[in-house]
Amino acid sequence: MGFVEEIKRSLTVAPFECAWGEELRFGQPGRGCVAFEASAQNDVTLVFRQQPGSQHYHYKMDSSRHYTVILGSHRNKRLRIEVDGSTVVDVAALGLCCSSSFQAYWISIYDGLISIGQGRHPNTNLLFQWLDPDPNPNVQYVGLSSWDKHVGYRNVSILPAAPRNSILWNHIKHAYADSDQRLCCGKRGFRDDSDQRLLADFLESWDFSDAVFVVGIERKVVPAHKIVLCASGDFPFQIADGATIELPSVSYPVLHSLLEYIYTGSTQIAEWLLSSLLELSSHFKIKSLVKCCEEIIDCLEVDNKLSESGRILKLSGSGFQDHKFGSFPLKAPVDAQKIGQFLANGKHSDINIHVNGHGLVAKGHKLILSLWSVPLAKMFTNGMKESSTSDVFFKDVPPEAFFCLLQFMYYGELKLDTRDITSVLVELLLLSDQFAVTVLQFECCKRIMECLSEDTVCSVLQAVSSIPSCKLLEEVCKRNFATHFDYCTTACTDFVLLDEATFKDILQHCDMTVTSEERVLDAILTWCMGTCETFYWTSLDKLLRTSTPEQLFGERLSAIDTLLPLVRFPLMQLSMLKRMERSNLANQIQVFRQLVAEAIEFSHAGHWTPTSYECDRFQHRRSSYKELQYISDGDSNGVIYYAGTSFGKHQWMNPVLAKNITVVASSPNSRHTDPKALVSKNYQGTCFAGPCIEDGKKLSWWMVDIGQEHQLMCNYYTVRQDGSTTFMRSWVLQGSMDGRNWTSLRVHDDDATICHPGQFASWPIIGPPALLPFRFFRVALTGPAAGSVPNAWNLCICFLELYGYFR
Repeated sequence: MGFVEEIKRSLTVAPFECAWGEELRFGQPGRGCVAFEASAQNDVTLVFRQQPGSQHYHYKMDSSRHYTVILGSHRNKRLRIEVDGSTVVDVAALGLCCSSSFQAYWISIYDGLISIGQGRHPNTNLLFQWLDPDPNPNVQYVGLSSWDKHVGYRNVSILPAAPRNSILWNHIKHAYADSDQRLCCGKRGFRDDSDQRLLADFLESWDFSDAVFVVGIERKVVPAHKIVLCASGDFPFQIADGATIELPSVSYPVLHSLLEYIYTGSTQIAEWLLSSLLELSSHFKIKSLVKCCEEIIDCLEVDNKLSESGRILKLSGSGFQDHKFGSFPLKAPVDAQKIGQFLANGKHSDINIHVNGHGLVAKGHKLILSLWSVPLAKMFTNGMKESSTSDVFFKDVPPEAFFCLLQFMYYGELKLDTRDITSVLVELLLLSDQFAVTVLQFECCKRIMECLSEDTVCSVLQAVSSIPSCKLLEEVCKRNFATHFDYCTTACTDFVLLDEATFKDILQHCDMTVTSEERVLDAILTWCMGTCETFYWTSLDKLLRTSTPEQLFGERLSAIDTLLPLVRFPLMQLSMLKRMERSNLANQIQVFRQLVAEAIEFSHAGHWTPTSYECDRFQHRRSSYKELQYISDGDSNGVIYYAGTSFGKHQWMNPVLAKNITVVASSPNSRHTDPKALVSKNYQGTCFAGPCIEDGKKLSWWMVDIGQEHQLMCNYYTVRQDGSTTFMRSWVLQGSMDGRNWTSLRVHDDDATICHPGQFASWPIIGPPALLPFRFFRVALTGPAAGSVPNAWNLCICFLELYGYFR
């Protein structure tokens, strides 16, 4: 068994030791994320360095450059980060570790930004972030270490890290500082295809300019943008031609400071021009600049230093807009709410946005779109027809998602008021990738992870597998699919649309949880068929009587040899393996025949054979459910009997009296309608539920609630007739999560199985219903019983038991 597989299951690190492995390595130096579970009283320690060390290596002894993160330092009271052995972070973090159980953590490193959080999903539940001013770009290997006590690790995964312009990047000020520095150096324009532009890039730029200032006696012409100016103050564009503002008495340096403050959020000006700047900002009602000027003047007057000196004064606004997204490209004094209003009313618009098939969807502004999307900015400036026309047409874009994209660009918020949120988010994710709106990409990924379910995971996987920046979401989807493998491959067949590499990754996932290896086999065969119908190996075996594998599997036939070895045949029952050995599948598919033969040999050798069977095919998978298997009528293997033992904790007693389950009948409790009797081990001569009216129909039922904390995927059930001859003929077994909305697990129409008083009878639950977990179960009479006419709607059973996979 490989090193990483052992770690993903369980690994204990002794005091002052460190576990390394080639698989515990970031895909890119300096950038990666490790997610893991740890069990310890304190000092869960991870070391990040350029090359792996030895088992007896300890981070205190390391002379090479490295990072060390210690969770639960100082007897589980502190969180520490060390750089090359020197402590740089030591903050309070009480109770981070818990020795009684495994807890999930994640640690991300991206160009010196170390992010630490709790939970299985990286970039959620953030605990702490620290930015190394001198980042180590070469750290790549992850060491799992300890201090003075043993630390248990399991389920260790190496994932890509979120980049700096993720919405979770809390140090956005550094990015803006870098941008301001580039501007000071005179480097404007596009920085990178994946980077968004800043409003500062358009300061006194003719790109998308729709207004000009004519300033000073020299009548210098300065370009500007109406939407930015009107969102910052009160500019008189409604008069004259609405595009030119004459300022003959204002000098250019004063106007430049005013515009610089609007476009960048800060400026500088000579002290002797400060009063002129105050006057100009008051004229245009730029309130924050007025306040800033007044405060500086007051301070200078107090110090009696106001003079016409050449001293340069720096003025800064209130900082960034109060936005959930720190990378919102507009800074105060630009009012983001006004920017959003301009989208709604189309004011100062210079572009009509059309979506094919839906006509005009918005009157927009090239400047705002260009701030967020470099591809759109290039489209508006590179001489294409969109550069000179006011009408732009977008083809093959979903209108609802596209309008959400526009709203995000204007408001800086992701607004979704639809119930089918995942489908719109996926479309929006693809659009944000298409137009390189990186911040929106990560917000969509985060939202999708928050609302991801087993019903949507396949569609999300299909979309994100082609987007390199969504590897984290892709990994979360694969984990979700793997942990709900039965449901995801049975409730629908969308999984057959996944590519082979993705499906193979799911089959090999360390968190894969299944109820039986037969389910894995059926899923692989269904995927190889590539149809919208679920295939069981037995049904496919029948098809091979008249068809060849080439005809059934087509171009996916080659995948059979790759995927079938991922089925753990040795874990199947010997009787089933014998059936497979005689099947058409074994006769016509060589790899199937070899794997079945190997499993039969293993079964004959016994399950306690040592190291010769160390490959994954001979290891049990994870399972969150306890199997309660039907053996015979009236056995002690069902969930109701198990509840009577308080789920394996003590000797059996009636589970209703122990208050471990609740039993309710359709008629009031009485001498012969006794909830305790239905789950008793004693035979009852008379035990029935009388009829009631539900939705205008007569119905009789017994209902069992196995408890708020429990669920059962029921695959078998048993009932026992009481001493009467009122035999049920039409009935249904149903399951529910809330006790109101019911799903039929098995429907019986004119079933004459029960024909003797006191008779046991049992039936399997097959198909997708057997894979659905429920809390409530009920047997409901849907038609009159045979026998006594007066009591035809009495449900006369004195025993009920349920089997399956219990949690």
